[in-house]
Amino acid sequence: MHATRALLLAATCLVPVLLPPDASAQPRRTPAQGARPASNAVVAGIDVTGNQRIEADTIRSYMLVQPGDAYSADAVDRSLRTLFATGLFRDVRISRQGDRLAVQVQENPIVDQVAFEGNSALSDDTLRPILTLRERAVFTPATAQADRQRLLELYARRGRFAARVEPKVIERDQNRVDVVFEITEGESALISRINFVGNENFSDSRLKEVVASRESAWYRLFSSADTYDPERLNFDRELLRRYYQREGYADVEITDATAELAPDRSGFFLTYTVKEGPRYRVGEVKLNSSLRNVTAAQLQPVMSIRQGDWYDGDAVETMNQTLIDQANLAGAPFVEVEPRITRNAAERRVDIEFDVKEGNRSYVERIDIIGNTRTQDRVIRREMRLAEGDAFNSAAVQRSRQRIRDLGYFNDVQISPVPGSASDRVVLNTSVSERATGEISLGGGYSTDAGALADLGLRERNLLGTGVDARINTTIAQRRSQVDLSVTDPSFLDRNLSVGADVFYIVRDLTDYSGYEERRAGFSLRAGYEFNERLRQSWNYTLSRRNLFNIDPDASIYVKDQQGVTVLSQIGQTLTYDTRDSRLDPRSGYVLRLATDVAGLGGDVNYLRGRLDGTYFVPFERLLGDPDYVLAISASVGHMASYGDRDKRERILDRFFLGGENLRGFAVAGAGPRDIRTDDSLGGRTIWTQSTEMRFPLPVPSELGLIGRAFVDVGSLSGVDRGAGVVDDSAPRVGAGVGISWRSPFGLINIDLAQAVVKEDYDDTQVFRFGFGTRF
Repeated sequence: MHATRALLLAATCLVPVLLPPDASAQPRRTPAQGARPASNAVVAGIDVTGNQRIEADTIRSYMLVQPGDAYSADAVDRSLRTLFATGLFRDVRISRQGDRLAVQVQENPIVDQVAFEGNSALSDDTLRPILTLRERAVFTPATAQADRQRLLELYARRGRFAARVEPKVIERDQNRVDVVFEITEGESALISRINFVGNENFSDSRLKEVVASRESAWYRLFSSADTYDPERLNFDRELLRRYYQREGYADVEITDATAELAPDRSGFFLTYTVKEGPRYRVGEVKLNSSLRNVTAAQLQPVMSIRQGDWYDGDAVETMNQTLIDQANLAGAPFVEVEPRITRNAAERRVDIEFDVKEGNRSYVERIDIIGNTRTQDRVIRREMRLAEGDAFNSAAVQRSRQRIRDLGYFNDVQISPVPGSASDRVVLNTSVSERATGEISLGGGYSTDAGALADLGLRERNLLGTGVDARINTTIAQRRSQVDLSVTDPSFLDRNLSVGADVFYIVRDLTDYSGYEERRAGFSLRAGYEFNERLRQSWNYTLSRRNLFNIDPDASIYVKDQQGVTVLSQIGQTLTYDTRDSRLDPRSGYVLRLATDVAGLGGDVNYLRGRLDGTYFVPFERLLGDPDYVLAISASVGHMASYGDRDKRERILDRFFLGGENLRGFAVAGAGPRDIRTDDSLGGRTIWTQSTEMRFPLPVPSELGLIGRAFVDVGSLSGVDRGAGVVDDSAPRVGAGVGISWRSPFGLINIDLAQAVVKEDYDDTQVFRFGFGTRF
C-alpha cells in the first residue's frame, strides 16, 4: 500500500518533465509581460514619438526594418545611422517594447533667419549666396561650420587671410533658431612684391606689365588686381608663356609660380621662375592647299607671317583662323588648317608649313543658349550668323559672338561647338552672362562746348528682355539744355527692320559764337535695315519748329535777318558700310557713311544736303606689342544747296560749322565764314575735314585706363552769300596737338592741348579743350 502510493507520487512529479512544452500546465510569458522574445521574432509595429514637424510615416520610411520583418539588431543599428544621416534630427533612440520598436526622436531646429555682423568690405548680398543655411532650412552644427569655412575661403580670395568667422545660434520658440555669423574681416593681404627669376631678356618691370597680378599701390583704390588670388597665379603663368612665345621664345617654360605670405600676414610675395630658352626667327614659310575649289595662290594674300620675322606663337594660331575664314569666304565651307612647325635649334630658326585641306563635313544641329536669365532667346538668335541646318563655319561663329557682344547686354559671350548626335553634327553652346542694362543717371560735369552741365536720365537698353531701347534724358547746361524721349526696336516684328521714334526739345545758347539763341521742338521717325553683314541703310523723317531768338543787339545783320520761327520738314537716309572688328572699341577695319537730307516736304525751308565720312583703324599690336596702339584716320566732306523759292533757302541753323570737336586747336565755330565786323560765325555750305590720330598707352599702369593721343586735324568751311564785312576763305586750317583720355570711375574725361598751325587772322583759336561727365 505504501509502495503503491510512492509510485503514484513519483509519476505525478515526472509528468510535467516528460510532456512536450505546449502540453505544460504552466502559462507562457509573452513579450508584453516583459520577457525577451526569441531572436527570430517578427516586428509587429514601429511607434514614433518626439516628432513635431516630420510625419511619423516619413520617419518610418527612412528605416531599414519595417513591420512584418524579422527582428535584426544589425538592421536596427543601420536604421539608427540612416536617421542620423538625414540631418533632420539631433538625437534618435530605438528600443524594443515587446514585439514593437519604439523610435524616439529629437528634431533639429528650423532656421528662422540668417544674419551677419561685423562685415563691411563684403556686403550681405555678397555673402549670403554662398551659404547652405537658408531661412526655413534645417539647422545642424555641421552645416553652420561648413558655411563658416565657405565664408573664410571667400574672404581669403579677396585677400583677407586674417578674417575670423564665428556662427552664433540664438534659440527661439517652436524649435526655431536664428544664426548670426560674427565676422572680423581684418586687413587685406595685398601683393607686396612680384619677383621674377631666370628672366635675362626682359626686365622685371616689363614682365610685371604682362601678368594680371599687380603690386599694391595707392592708385589701385578701385582695382582688385593687387589682391592675391591663387587662380590668378595660374593665369599669370599662361600670360607669361604666351608673351614669351609672341616674342620668339618658342621653348619657354614657366617652371614655377609661388606665393609666400608675410609673417605678419599683411602681404604676399609672388615669385615666377622662367626658363627662357633661345629666341627663334621665322625661317621658310610654306602654304599648301588640297581644297578642290581654293588654291594656295588665292589664300596667299592673307599670309602675314614673313621669313625673317621673330617667331610668334599667337600669330601662328591667328593665321590658322585667318586661312580658314578666307577659305570659307572663297566657297569652301569645310576647311581644316594644320600648321607644321620645325625647330632648328642650331640656327635658331623655325620653319612653318600650313596645310589647308578639306575638313570634316559638319552641320549645325542645334543652337543652345544658356545664361540669359532676362534677355529673350530670340534677341540673341537674331544676331547669330548661323542657323540650324547650316554648314558649320568658324568665321560665322566668331562674327556671331562679336555681334552678340556689341549688343551691350552681356558681360561675356562664349560660343562653344560641341559634338552633336552624329559625327557630322555640331551643337553650338552659346553661354552669356547678363549685365545691367537699365540705368537711372544723375550726372554732372563740364565741357568746353556746353560749359557746366547737369544730366538726369532714365534708360533701359533691353526693355523687358526684348532688345528695345527706351530712354528719357534731360540735360541742363550753361549753353545747351534739352529733353529727349526715344524708343528703338532694333528688330521690329522679328524682322530685319529697326524702327524708332524721338521727341525732343532743345535750347542752345550760341551768343558767344554767332550772337543768337536757338530753340527746337519736334519729333523724328526712324527705320533701318541691313543688306548684308556689313552694309546697312536707315531712313528718318523729322518735323521740328525752330526759333532763332534773343539776338545780340550787336550781332551781324545776316543773323538778325533770320530772326523768327521756321518749320523744318525733312527726310533723310544714311548708308553705312562697316568692317570694324568692334563697334564699341574698334581697333581694326573701317566704316563709311553716306548721308543725304531733303528738306521741303512742307515746312519753310528747302535744301538738299549730303555728307560722306569714314574712319580707318590701323592696329599696331603686332609691331609694338600692345593692342592700345591704334592709328585712326578719318575724313569727311559735306555740301548743301537750296532750291525753289528764295524765301525758303536754308537758315544758319542748317549750315555746317567748323571748329571744336571736328577741328581741334580752333574754338567751336571758330573757323570758316564770318562777319568780321561783329566776329559772328555764319556757317557754310561746303565743308571737309581730315584727322589723323595715333592712340597709344601711357607709361602708367594699364588699369588706370589712361590712353594718350597725338593728332593732326585739317579742315575747310566755305560757301556763304557774300556781303559787306563777310569773309569766306576756303583755305585749309590745320590744328595739331596731344591729348589724354581717361576712362575713370567717374566717367570719361578728355583733355586736349592743341595749336592752330595754319589759320586766318579772324579765326578763333582754342588751346585747351576739356570734357568731363559722370553718372552716379
